[in-house]
Amino acid sequence: MPEPTKKADETETENILPPEQNKPQEDGTAPGKEEKESDIMIVILPSDENSSDTTSSSEDEDDSSTADGTNESGERKDSVWSMGDGVPEEAEKQDNSQKSVLFIEKPKSGSISVGQNITFIAKVEAQDLLRKPTVKWFKGKWMDLASKAGKHLQLKETFERQTKIYTFEMHIIKAKENYAGNYRCEVTYKDKVDSCSFDLEVHEVSSAPSIDIRSAFKRSGEGQEDAGELDFSGLLKRREVKQEPEEPDIDVWELLKNSNPNDYEKIAFQYGITDLRGMLKRLKRTRREEKKSAAFAKILDPAYQVDKGGRVRFVVELADPTVELKWYKNGQEIRPSGKYIFEHKGNERILFINNCSLTDDARYHVTAGDEKCSTELFVREPPVLVTKGLEDTSAYIGDKIELSVEVSEDDANVKWFKNGVELPLEGKSRYKVKVEGKKHTLIIEEGTKADNATYSVMTTGGQSAAKLKVDLRPLKILHPLEDQTVRLGKELSLKCEISENVEGKWYKNGQLLQPSDRIKMYHKGRIHRLIIDSSLVEDDGEYMFVPDSYNVNIPCKVHIIDPPKVHLDGLGEGNTVTVVAGTKLRLEIPISGEPPPKVMWSKGDKWLMDSASRIRAENYPDSSCLVIDSAEREDSGVYRIMLKNEAGEDTAHINIKVVDIPDPPEAPNVIEVGEDWCIMNWEPPACDGGSPVLGYYIERKKKQSSRWMRLNFDLIKETTFEPKKMIEGVAYEVRVFAVNAIGTSKPSMPSKPFVPLAVTSPPTCLAVDSVTDTTVTMKWRPPDQIGAAGLDGYIIEYCFEGTEEWIVANPELTDKTKFTITGLPTGSKIFVRIKAVNAAGPSDPRLHPQAILVKEVIEPPKIRLPRHLKQTYIRRVGEAVNLVIPFQGRPRAKVSWKKNGAHVDKSQINIRNSENDTIIFIRKAERIHSGKYDMKVKVDNLVDKATIEIQIVDRPGPPQVVNIVDVWGENVALEWKPPKDDGNANITGYTIQKADKKSMEWFTVIEHYHRTSATITELVIGNEYYFRIFSENMCGLSDDATMTTESAVIAKDGKVYKNPVYEDFNFTEPPMFTQPLANTYAVSGYNATLNCSVRGNPKPKITWMKNKIIISNDPRYRMFSNQGVCTLEIRKPSPYDGGTYTCRAVNNLGEAEVECKLEVKVIYHGVMTPGEPIFLAGQKKLHSKDF
Repeated sequence: MPEPTKKADETETENILPPEQNKPQEDGTAPGKEEKESDIMIVILPSDENSSDTTSSSEDEDDSSTADGTNESGERKDSVWSMGDGVPEEAEKQDNSQKSVLFIEKPKSGSISVGQNITFIAKVEAQDLLRKPTVKWFKGKWMDLASKAGKHLQLKETFERQTKIYTFEMHIIKAKENYAGNYRCEVTYKDKVDSCSFDLEVHEVSSAPSIDIRSAFKRSGEGQEDAGELDFSGLLKRREVKQEPEEPDIDVWELLKNSNPNDYEKIAFQYGITDLRGMLKRLKRTRREEKKSAAFAKILDPAYQVDKGGRVRFVVELADPTVELKWYKNGQEIRPSGKYIFEHKGNERILFINNCSLTDDARYHVTAGDEKCSTELFVREPPVLVTKGLEDTSAYIGDKIELSVEVSEDDANVKWFKNGVELPLEGKSRYKVKVEGKKHTLIIEEGTKADNATYSVMTTGGQSAAKLKVDLRPLKILHPLEDQTVRLGKELSLKCEISENVEGKWYKNGQLLQPSDRIKMYHKGRIHRLIIDSSLVEDDGEYMFVPDSYNVNIPCKVHIIDPPKVHLDGLGEGNTVTVVAGTKLRLEIPISGEPPPKVMWSKGDKWLMDSASRIRAENYPDSSCLVIDSAEREDSGVYRIMLKNEAGEDTAHINIKVVDIPDPPEAPNVIEVGEDWCIMNWEPPACDGGSPVLGYYIERKKKQSSRWMRLNFDLIKETTFEPKKMIEGVAYEVRVFAVNAIGTSKPSMPSKPFVPLAVTSPPTCLAVDSVTDTTVTMKWRPPDQIGAAGLDGYIIEYCFEGTEEWIVANPELTDKTKFTITGLPTGSKIFVRIKAVNAAGPSDPRLHPQAILVKEVIEPPKIRLPRHLKQTYIRRVGEAVNLVIPFQGRPRAKVSWKKNGAHVDKSQINIRNSENDTIIFIRKAERIHSGKYDMKVKVDNLVDKATIEIQIVDRPGPPQVVNIVDVWGENVALEWKPPKDDGNANITGYTIQKADKKSMEWFTVIEHYHRTSATITELVIGNEYYFRIFSENMCGLSDDATMTTESAVIAKDGKVYKNPVYEDFNFTEPPMFTQPLANTYAVSGYNATLNCSVRGNPKPKITWMKNKIIISNDPRYRMFSNQGVCTLEIRKPSPYDGGTYTCRAVNNLGEAEVECKLEVKVIYHGVMTPGEPIFLAGQKKLHSKDF
């Protein structure tokens, strides 16, 4: 049964040490380290706590102790003594006694054997909690077990909705010895914290024989009264290795008290103390300060010691012999038996334990009423001696090595060391110990160079040492490596066999190979294997195995091959690759193969061999690239790639699909037009470019314009569209764009020009003009509203009274406002209606309100002579004469003409008669056409007459004779005779001109002069003049003039005339701008103009500059200069054309400059007429008249 421990162990241990050891060490002893699962670090650190244990407190301590030496505070008293002040015992008790805040069930301590499972449960009530609390499990104080969860530790949590209780579980599976200890569960919710501690004891299933430190104890006076008292000099005495006479005993306890705590373990190993921690723990209780007891007059000694098989006697003396007394062993009550004998002698109570064994080595206590006293019993085994020591041994590497020793006892506990370090013999250690009675043999299965060492064996009574020498055995290559050829991806296996079981290294191309997930190295006995999973191209090369410690290498060559393969995983369905026409296709196809395969591309029967062609192939070690520069539709098709190497060949087909914008649709058809709309349709494009047509865009423009306007911004799926908001009467054209996923096609051809038109209003003033026995003549006036479509003609329809069938009287349109309906039955009644027709269709009909009786009516003739013909009709020679004279008369009026009483010569005068009027027409009038014309209209016996006078006039001839009658002073008197030919019109006047004889330049002196004599005055004295006269009538001046035959000399009367002298005026001046340039804004895409005006004499030369750079020979600029107005026109400017423009004028007298800034803006809405200058609001256009 595990021995109990006390909470006061630490304090008692400190009290055992010398006083100077109890002070805190400033330089610090080795700090305590956390325990690992398999190793324990023992560090004894002093503390300043004082020990004051009483018998009753010892009993409490025993109840709270755990089997593995951990108390409820989670501290491992048997493994680590902490440095400095620990948690006070009172504080720990107070923490454990606090009322639970959150727990309704706490985990409870438990005890299990190694390999068993255990579950700890904690429950928290969630009645008042808004969310799940946080729970943590700890081992000791700080080790959070959440990070340790796995095969042996599982954490679980559940929630019962009905009871609203959270259940937290910690499962320990297949417990190990090091799982024992103190655990803590901590629950947290907001600012509330609750925790509890619990212990876990883990017992060994069967304990192997071990060396008990208590065997090192001896008691003095065995069998005497003072038997059992400890002799500390004998307790820690060092045993000699050799069986020689014993040297003086060394008191190990005194040695420990006087040594640094860092040296405790070293001293314990040196003197064979294997349970130093247990020894110190148990001994500290023997040094407890005795206190007086009311129940016991004499208590038990602190400790007793007895040899195995011996007898021990425990004696206490009671103060009151009537008090009931009970004996306990490790907390279990002892009952009388053959082994345990109770004896009473007066007030003495004696316990005898016969035939003591190692199981009797325990803690005993006796109770009298409420008090108790306790002691420790140590059972000592006799020392084990080495009867036959180890011997020096030599062996080869790989041999089985055995080192044997014999001891004095069967199955004794013997420890083996290598160079002073204890050998691990548990688990999978390569060292095994064979025990045959008193003979112990250390077996090393396969010796290595590392086994060269000094091996020693130690027992409780002696030790022995020997040297082992392991050398290399001569090496032979039993099976060398073989050259291999391996397919890529297959396993590569290299195997060699040598005569010795030694390790070795693998090399590839001189580089050391390291094992990995893919590269595995195996060594079993004398066989070495290298296995490479899924061989790669990089695995090709020279391999070599080199045994350790031998100057030998075993080489081979490995060649990796791989049949060629085309990898098309990244391509789409059907291995189809789509590329947009005009773009560059660079299709990279991954390939594999070792050695690298030869790659060839083909399309149909043509191999792609030219590396400089537009369609070419580029090959790389791990891929092949098909390159098509500026892809075209003709490049579409199936391309084949073929790979070939020594391992095989592979072929794949790739479908290249070149998609492009669709072809433009055919020219659209306008099937119907309206006032401001039309309906158009079109056929889909012949080729959709390899991608389905998504829709269409429609544009329109005026026929005279070059600017197209988009009509829809959302694609139209149908092939019919109705453009709206057009201007009536303006000719338009429309075109269509097809759109697919690639882009927009080129525009279709424009449609035939069409004009949005509206039908006219109905004709007006419909009336009956005449009626015969078989005809009805209707007349009307044009519609009030004709519109931009104009008027193509009229449709006349009629229907007989009592029917609803309308009959078209004119199969073809008539453009006149009068029409005769023929073929009507006499005496019938008809209704008549008229429709006006234009390009938009027929208008609403105009219906005659009453039925018309078809029956002829006699109307007497009457000539309606126009007012201007009631007086003489005058025309000039050569002009046309066209006279229309209307008349009335029914039926069949007859018209006749006479001139001056004689019939008209129809070869000279054209006369055309109709039912309503007569026309006299003279294409080119002559004087002979003048005269009196008589017109007569006759209907049966009824007659009407009218007379017209026509006068054809011409220019007159010149005067007959012009004479100089008299000359006096500065005056000349002239006379002349009227012309013979007055042009068939009265002479209205004369025009007189004079000419100096020297220059003979004619100047008009008098105009519109009516007499045939005149006096010319204010002539220049000394000059000689000629005169001429023109005749004038209503047609103008005569073609010729009559000039005087003699000249008139203005004589000087003794007075000399001196001409005045005039100086020439200087009109020259340097250039000067009368109107400067103005800063201007222009709209991108619309022409802009810059204007200024300049004056100067001589005429200055004009130069235009942009940003101080002269503009010359640039087709985007046009320069004009007219009457001093200088204009620079910029054709369709862009933002790039913005800047500072300068106009420079230069002549011989100087130069002048003006400049302005032009800013070009981009707009996306609004319509402006191209070529019209752009001006800001409030700015007027410049014209030459402004300067």
